[in-house]
Amino acid sequence: MKNILILLIFPMMILGSCRDQKTETKEVIREVHVEKTEEAPPREGALEKAAQKIDDKVNEEIDETIDQID
Repeated sequence: MKNILILLIFPMMILGSCRDQKTETKEVIREVHVEKTEEAPPREGALEKAAQKIDDKVNEEIDETIDQID
């Protein structure tokens, strides 16, 4: 029984020692200064664009009905 334990423990110690390798990494941080000359206009989403088109069409129809009433 002791021989079996020794035969199992010895390879485990050898294989275990191979896994103790450490890899070293270096962290590099670079600062970049950026100057903005112009402010970008706010971007509209798909819903805002669709709503604007519908508003324009509704306003045209309202203007037409007002013209018909006069």
